[in-house]
Amino acid sequence: MAHAVNVRPMLDFAALIIAAVFLLAGLVKGVLGLGLPTISMGLLAIAMPPGQAAAMLVVPSLATNFWQMVGGPYLRGLLKRLAGMLAGVCIGTWLGAGWLTGPYARFGAIALGLSLIVYAVLGLSAVRFKVPHDKEAWLGPIVGLLTGLITAATGVFVIPAIVYLQGIGLEKEELVQALGLSFTISTVALSFNLIGAGVLNVSLAATAIIALVAALAGMWIGQVVRLRLEQATFRRWFFIGLLLLGIYLIAAPLVR
Repeated sequence: MAHAVNVRPMLDFAALIIAAVFLLAGLVKGVLGLGLPTISMGLLAIAMPPGQAAAMLVVPSLATNFWQMVGGPYLRGLLKRLAGMLAGVCIGTWLGAGWLTGPYARFGAIALGLSLIVYAVLGLSAVRFKVPHDKEAWLGPIVGLLTGLITAATGVFVIPAIVYLQGIGLEKEELVQALGLSFTISTVALSFNLIGAGVLNVSLAATAIIALVAALAGMWIGQVVRLRLEQATFRRWFFIGLLLLGIYLIAAPLVR
């Protein structure tokens, strides 16, 4: 007679790991105003397929970014100014439906690693892009489309959208709200892909609650830390960490 396997300790350990990942990701977001999807996807992809990691990301990402999106007075103006880019994000994400969960999903970790490396190198460099106002009408949709395609392939929606948003001359608080808006739309668009693939469903409810609570707790801690820490130092080590994580995600599948 076969012995029953007690899976409760494994489930508890998995929940602990997920909580720790989202606590850290929330802390980074609390300090910098970004980083939750990047950190959580990068760390979770070490232990699970990127599609599954992206499904766990949806609820905490949507909640924290919606909070950031509505937490300022610039939303109406940003919606008008960024409409083309946001439409491009949706189209690009839906064009890439299945990339995280289909036959090419095994390349997702490598694509994610490349995305993290590019993001980290840009963050560590002194290069800053300036987008002339008269170029936004056609450049915004192109940036959105590219961001959507990368989102569909990696579950991370920062490149090249964040470079574009930093380059169009937004004030500090406008930029924070614009990031929340962009990330919220990207999360919603990605969720449709994941629902269609069957990896985002009610069975993830308990995990989503754990991730959300941990992310919100991390954000609160991060906001406290932000008042006491030199942000430039934290930002530099954040990007160094992303660079190392990206290298690992690319190298690990190649040496197995």
